Amino acid sequence: MTGIPRFLILAGLALVALGLLGWLGSKLGWPRLGNLPGDCVYHGKRVTLYLPLGTCLLLSVVLTLIAGFCWRR
Repeated sequence: MTGIPRFLILAGLALVALGLLGWLGSKLGWPRLGNLPGDCVYHGKRVTLYLPLGTCLLLSVVLTLIAGFCWRR
């Protein structure tokens, strides 16, 4: 099995794994995505500015590693 069907199966399994990891992490008290060190929140009188820098960095590293393992020949 190659091509798109394999990719869809792997993507589905990855989503299930991420869901289980998130569920398990909430039970263990791990920090939630969007509430990591490096995420900046500014609360003004009429506006709230949210910059998830730490979350973006973590997701970028994880997705780069996943892509590297999936497309290695």
